Amino acid sequence: MCCLGPCNDDAFNLKQKLLQEIGDRWLPYLTPRDAGFHQLWRSHYPKLVLREAASIPEDLHRRVQRAFLALRERGCFFQDLVRIKGKDLLTPVSRLLVGQPGHTYKYLDTRLFAVPWPGGGPDVKYRDAEIATACAALACLNDHLQAETIQALPGPRATAVLDDPSVPVFSALPPVPETPTKGPRTGGEGPLAAGRADPGKGPSRAAFNVTLLNFMDPQQMAYLKEEPYFGMGKMAVSWHHDENLVEGSTVAVYSYSCEGPETDGEMEQDMEGRDRATWHVGLKIAWDIDTPGLALPLHQGDCYFMLDDLNMTHQHCVLAGFQPRFSSTHRVAECSMGTLDYILGQCRVALQNMREASEPEPGTLRCLEPAVVKRGEEIHNEVEFEWLRQFWFQGNRYSRCTDWWLQPMTHLEGLWEKMEHMTKAVLCAVRKEEQPMEQKNEIVTCLLALLTERQELRREWRTRCQSRLARSLPDDQKPQCRPCWDDLDPRMPLPFDLGEIISELGHHLLRSESSKK
Repeated sequence: MCCLGPCNDDAFNLKQKLLQEIGDRWLPYLTPRDAGFHQLWRSHYPKLVLREAASIPEDLHRRVQRAFLALRERGCFFQDLVRIKGKDLLTPVSRLLVGQPGHTYKYLDTRLFAVPWPGGGPDVKYRDAEIATACAALACLNDHLQAETIQALPGPRATAVLDDPSVPVFSALPPVPETPTKGPRTGGEGPLAAGRADPGKGPSRAAFNVTLLNFMDPQQMAYLKEEPYFGMGKMAVSWHHDENLVEGSTVAVYSYSCEGPETDGEMEQDMEGRDRATWHVGLKIAWDIDTPGLALPLHQGDCYFMLDDLNMTHQHCVLAGFQPRFSSTHRVAECSMGTLDYILGQCRVALQNMREASEPEPGTLRCLEPAVVKRGEEIHNEVEFEWLRQFWFQGNRYSRCTDWWLQPMTHLEGLWEKMEHMTKAVLCAVRKEEQPMEQKNEIVTCLLALLTERQELRREWRTRCQSRLARSLPDDQKPQCRPCWDDLDPRMPLPFDLGEIISELGHHLLRSESSKK
């Protein structure tokens, strides 16, 4: 079962300890049918805000829901082949990332590349007009949710939730002016332009730069895990914290379940726990067995907001209903190392150390300082394994929506190839006898570690691309092991398999150590 939060040994051990403490009993949780639900929400979950569908402009509902269906019909939702504890798993939920041009979002060792929404950069070419319209609708939803969140953040966060079961459960967020849903959008305009400068502070905690779209159909999911602590029923997404977000930023979620006939109210009152036909978001205080959990029903077009540090102090899950459901989860992704501009800047830093063709001794290094060499080789690994192999591991899926990423990734691969020449230049330099031995050994030591990492990661990615699970995917989603080349390829300065070079460097250090004795 996939979760979106950190999956590590500490979390696993905490979970096992929690289950051991619970034993064979269920922890208590409340739904709106329970008398203490509103009081629990106000006292322990005040940073959870619900905006019912009726509070959102009808035109925006229509556009967003049409966008979900159009993207689904065109095959733009994909199951991700993620990495959990060294094992590849296919997520039961299908996803698509949409957002600022050049932005990415990483979870479970998988980097998703945002299909750009309009505005904020060069014109984006979509596969067809319906996809363009869908992305524009999601951008408008993003603006609307940003404005709603900014209204909520300065004052008391959802403390107006009433302790009165007769009052509909939604926070008293003040209404905001309806944002225009038509016309051009530019990166510097709109209600949030002033809040985009300082992520994590004030309005910028709502400066959503990506939205992760989800599609879940319980009838098509082979296995849905039972909620383990409260007995809440089947989960579409397990308990987790959303990861890779700016600290203290809000997560805003628009929910659209393709609901069937309404559940009989009398039957609902007789049921224990939540209505299993309706989708819910479940919340609990992380690793706490004393405070009851909360199960909040989500109806067609409802939005909920996890304000401030709620995502850090609490965990949430998605409890499956009977009908298919779409969601758009708007985030302030921590992109200091996750944008195209960032990685291109890294390439410029690394390649500053290579002499250009117009200079004397082209293809040689300007500097052999160990720190400079180390920095260049670290960037080399970052480009190959955090960008190129991540992108091509997902096959040609993005071409279903747009070809926006193809040119930048081709350019990035060209820069990476220059770094292969730079590595060769380092190897040539340390092989020269005139290099001072102390400096040579320092360079070889850092180079050996980074090339060993490169070799191991290349083997791992190639194995992942050839796995049975990878081969079972549709043709345009099958992972590609790229870049990949034959060791005798004359275009490439170094072999794909670095085994002999690593052995040579290791022997050099052994000889050096022996000569000191």
